[in-house]
This record gives sequence, C-alpha cells and structure tokens, in this order.
Amino acid sequence: MFAASASPIRLTARQARLVHLAAQGLLARPPARPTRDDALAAIARMQLLQIDTIHVVARSPYLVLFSRLGAYPSEWLEHLLSDGAIFEAWAHEACFVPGRDHALHRAHREAEARTPHWSDRNALRMHAQQRAGMDRLLAHIREHGAVKAADFERRGPKSASGWWEWKDEKRWLEALFARGELMVARRERFQRVYDLAERVIARLPAQASFDTDVSRELVLRSVRALGIAQARWIADYFRTGRKHRDEDLDALVDSGELVRIAVDGWKAIGYVHCETLPLVEAARAGRLRPTHTTLLSPFDPVVWHRERASTMFGFDYTLECYTPAPRRHYGYFVLPILHRGALVGRLDAKAHRAEGLFEVHVVHLEPGVEADIALARPIAAAIRACADWHGTPRVKITRSDPRAFAPLLRSAL
Repeated sequence: MFAASASPIRLTARQARLVHLAAQGLLARPPARPTRDDALAAIARMQLLQIDTIHVVARSPYLVLFSRLGAYPSEWLEHLLSDGAIFEAWAHEACFVPGRDHALHRAHREAEARTPHWSDRNALRMHAQQRAGMDRLLAHIREHGAVKAADFERRGPKSASGWWEWKDEKRWLEALFARGELMVARRERFQRVYDLAERVIARLPAQASFDTDVSRELVLRSVRALGIAQARWIADYFRTGRKHRDEDLDALVDSGELVRIAVDGWKAIGYVHCETLPLVEAARAGRLRPTHTTLLSPFDPVVWHRERASTMFGFDYTLECYTPAPRRHYGYFVLPILHRGALVGRLDAKAHRAEGLFEVHVVHLEPGVEADIALARPIAAAIRACADWHGTPRVKITRSDPRAFAPLLRSAL
C-alpha cells in the first residue's frame, strides 16, 4: 500500500488502462461457470448497468454482463430485478443499480430536486396538468396490482409517420416512475411492470451506508468504478451535473480518500480511490496481466464516454445507430473489440435468431494493429462465444478492413 504523498504516483498509460479494466471486471477471462452472484457482483462493481432496448445483437445490459461473465443465462437479470437484488433508477441514464443502494439514489434524487432531470420536469408538468388521471391509475394499481403499459387499450389512430401515439396510461406510468411513486417490479419480455414504490422497496435488501454528502459519495463511487479517472470525467458516470475541476477534489485528496496519479501522456492528473491502491501497486509491479478478449456493448462504461475512451485507449468511438445510414462510417450497432488490455478494433454485427445466424457485416481493425493469425484466433473465439450465447451457432463474416483479416477469422472459427 502506498502512503499519502505530496507528489503523485506515476503510471504508464498501459498501467492506467489495466487498472481501469481491472476495476471494471474486464482484465481477466471470466469464470468457466459464472453464478447469479457473479452477475450481481459485476453490477455492484460498475455501480450501475445502463439500459437500452436496441436488440440487433443483444440488448445492452445483457451484453455488458456477457463481456464480464461469458455465457450466462440471460434470465438472471430478470430474476435479480424481481427478487429486489437490483432495481431501476435514473443514474447515468436509465440503469439497473444494486438494491442495497436505493437509499443513496433516493437521497441523490431529493438533493437534486431544485435542478431536476428533464424526465422529472416533464413528470412535474404532467402531474400538474393530468393529476386526476394519474391518481386514478395509482388507485387502480393499489387495488389490482402491478401493471404494464400494454395492459391498457390504445386510443386514437396511427400518426402520419406510422407510429402510434403513446396512450395516456403509458405517459402516466413513465411520469409516476420519474416522480418515484411507482417503481419497476419486474420485466416481462423486457417490458416494464410497474408497482407502487412502497411494495418494491419492501423487498429490497438492507441498505448500504453512505456519506450524507451525497455529491461527495457519488464522486468517490465514480472514481472507484472507473479505477482511475481525470476530474473532468467523473460527473458523467452518474450524470451529476457540471464537470469537476482538480481543485474540487482537493478535500478528498487531503482526507486520503482519493489519491492523485500522474499518467504518462495524459495532459491532466488522474485520481484513484484509496481502495484501488492495491491495483495500482500490482500494475506498477507488473502483476496485472490482461488475458481477456471479448466484444463490448456500445453502452459499456469503458466506451460510453468518448473523451475518456480516446485518452485511455486511443480509441475514437461514436455510436452511429442514431446517425442517418449514408453518414455512418462503421455501421449501425458497432461492438468494440477488447483484446488483452487494448481496444484493437470494432465490428458491425447482427444476430438472426430465427435463422440461427450471427452475421458480422464488417470487422475494422485499429490503425497499427497487425492483422495476423495470432490476433485472429482470440477474436474469432470471442465472436464464436458471443454467437453461441445468442443461440446463433452459424457465423458469417462478410468482410474486413484490412481485407486480409476476414479470411484469417473464417479459418480460425
């Protein structure tokens, strides 16, 4: 363990990456037989698991866990939610978070009441305008139990765009969830099932203690989850507001809870949580050895912050599914490729579940990455593992950049 010092500890850029990946659970190969407790531990390590509904490969929360656990029964996520081991909250975005942290997230919500999230502002406005209907919906749930939006008949015609307008009840459910009066009791075919908040809270585990200064607590948790972070990256993790400056963290450094780290090639100082110092020591001693090769979700914490991914890995990543097709450079739902401590490329894939086909439209390697069989074998194994987990055992690799890499991948499958 390092003692506190006026001068920062120094790491190479590679060592900083390894600390980050170790903190995120992506340094070493996952256990051969993961357990449901491993899934919960992975979420707790990250502090949150972002939810997204795009289903081209797998919905993001499932894929983020796959990257850390390997093949696991995807229904574990639903079980953890229905059992209260996790719950849904607005954190980075809509996220699954550990059930033992409900009190922390509720305190954060109350602390931020003066500057509410856009969803909270919409909910407040809707409640003022449509309170009678929302109160009737609450009474219905109180008497008849949990509901989902699909339980209510749709009203009105399709719009000119071809999309149905949201039903009043769907809007009200979302608003009541944003207000904290409803929580998600479970999911059915990934559809939220809402119940009264007090009923869901009743099955949550004993609550973890936390600093009464919630902002301070979330800074510490963000840095611990990231392993190492620059001040300007911290606020994004829980979306807590303005970017921090180095001077904002002086008190946490003075208390010994954060430690400053100088990283070769970084223009700004880094920070680690005091509990992460053993990882820092292991990195400096050469004991952090990256052995994991896997595909990452576009919403994985490792890549969701563009500046951080660029600084940490030299990897410029933008999600292009919301970009018009003619302007996409890499594809619709592009998965970064993590290989033994580096982001070496990305691939655009689609799982055709009915046909049992995992289609890789294109694989792009990063500039300077050598396209040889030594790289093709572990990447092919990662693609195969992902395809098998999806139940799509036939793998089709169409093309690659460089062109010579696709034949190597095919031969290695």
